[in-house]
Amino acid sequence: MLQLENQTKEDKKYITILENKIEEMEMGVRKSNFVIKNVPKIANESKEDLLGMITSLSNNIDCSIEKYEIKDIYRVRGKNSENQNNPIVVETGSTLLRNQILKMGKSFNIKHKAKLCAKHLGFRTNEDTPIFLSEHLTPKGSRLYFLARDLKKSGAYKHCWTAYGKVYVRKEDQGPTITIRSEEQIHQLLLKA
Repeated sequence: MLQLENQTKEDKKYITILENKIEEMEMGVRKSNFVIKNVPKIANESKEDLLGMITSLSNNIDCSIEKYEIKDIYRVRGKNSENQNNPIVVETGSTLLRNQILKMGKSFNIKHKAKLCAKHLGFRTNEDTPIFLSEHLTPKGSRLYFLARDLKKSGAYKHCWTAYGKVYVRKEDQGPTITIRSEEQIHQLLLKA
């Protein structure tokens, strides 16, 4: 019985190691991608329509993107076919370009009272629908970011952000940065707060 318990513990450790390796690989695959959320869907939407949106966005945020710099672009299929505003994933040719686009999008929102919205993608209808640019996180990363934002909402932590697929929190402006690696860690941080 003791031998089986020890074997189970070893197996669990090994599974955790493998899960972490898979997570790192998924983050590597997504490192040059970004996501545009809440974009209204066009009837019979094509990749050319999506490319047109990216071109319009790049012109509006002063970050030129050529068509050849986009490796792929697609709208994520949702569980609910009624949800028309499923995210659009944009695969760029480099992480540098992806970072520049995210930086210029954030800068645009800071400089302008009217934040990024559908009209900046070239829409003539639903123009005021707000859109959001973000990193293309893995499912685990998305979950951790969701939970980490709860840390911020609770008032226990002042800052919460993502960079290169990882989730970070900071208690105060000059405090140490904490990398979030698991849901258990978030629960521990909530208990300490």
